[in-house]
Amino acid sequence: MISAASRPYIDASVPVLRQHGPAITTTFYANMFKAHPELTNLFNMGNQASGVQQQSLASALFAYAANIDNAAALGPVVNRIVHKHVSVGLTAAHYPIVGFHLLGAIKSTLGDAAVDPLMKAWEEAYGSLAKVFIDAETKLYADARIEAGYLRAMRVTEVVRESENVLSIRFVPQDGQPLPPFKAGQYVSVEAIFDDGFRQLRQYSLSDAQGLDSMRISVKREEGNQNIPAGAVSNWLHRNVEVGDILQVSHPFGDFLPDTESDEPVVLLSAGVGITPMIGALNRIALVNPQRRVVFAHAARSAEHHPHQADIAAAEARMPNLQVVTFHEEGNAPGTLPGFMDLARLPSWPRTEANVYMCGPLPFMQAQWGALLEAGTPASRIHREVFGPDLLDNLL
Repeated sequence: MISAASRPYIDASVPVLRQHGPAITTTFYANMFKAHPELTNLFNMGNQASGVQQQSLASALFAYAANIDNAAALGPVVNRIVHKHVSVGLTAAHYPIVGFHLLGAIKSTLGDAAVDPLMKAWEEAYGSLAKVFIDAETKLYADARIEAGYLRAMRVTEVVRESENVLSIRFVPQDGQPLPPFKAGQYVSVEAIFDDGFRQLRQYSLSDAQGLDSMRISVKREEGNQNIPAGAVSNWLHRNVEVGDILQVSHPFGDFLPDTESDEPVVLLSAGVGITPMIGALNRIALVNPQRRVVFAHAARSAEHHPHQADIAAAEARMPNLQVVTFHEEGNAPGTLPGFMDLARLPSWPRTEANVYMCGPLPFMQAQWGALLEAGTPASRIHREVFGPDLLDNLL
């Protein structure tokens, strides 16, 4: 991926990035947004305020340097980031801007340690990685037959309160033309324009089956706390969206694709709002293969914070081989188990024959991943949906 002359400098950057990564990325974003304020429309400014975005990029830089010749490790990460980039409309023209300010941030943070050979090595490494992203994103736009930044007007047909803090929004194309193709596990970007004209995009998993005459997302209201700002877009959607409204929505993207079409047994594990792509997968299976063996397990804080219970009940009525296990941290709702999800309390399944898909907070997925491996599930059979810094935890 890079020349032999540059490789030693990239290797030497690994401990430097571990130590100074957040300082580099904080400087990078501050300088880039000052020079190009229009780019704030493409970035999650809530994550900027909380520091999540800076940590995510710092983790990405470190992971790239530490695995620069490990295509098997970097490939899936690159592919997932490519889908995210395309969902918000990044283009090849953005990469020189990012490169200029990223290299400038490295140089200013490292000071005298940023010798010319080191900076030339990182210029080469960035150019190489940027080409990988640009080529992959160009292909993804072409495959979807859309231009960068394409959004489609969608008319809201239903708004349903799923739980204490989750709202489902169903919509159809305003132009009356067919829905875009998508698969269970994928997401769309939704545009919010605030009273002051500021624009933001957020990604939400599609939470109902492909094959219906509408699409649905389920949005958790992010209330925030003293360390994390409230979710600007999620709160905007909860406050404002009504039946008949028009939302601007991207084409579906995402490479987390649970197997909904085969006859193999399948296991779907989720916690919190991570249930949304799993409900999309479950509803698709109920639609096309209701006889299939499915283990569906979900962990929620309480019954009041457990969305999509109606979807699960409908699937149970249709699917004789569906086994549902529910864990609640609080309360004692009928048919639920107390506490966190425990693999030992789930039904058994043929470990080497079933794919396991999971989505939820990082500690939840780390715990389930470890328990699954210990129980004899091959790593190749375990799949997870992650965003932000969590995407890289297996490389750090």
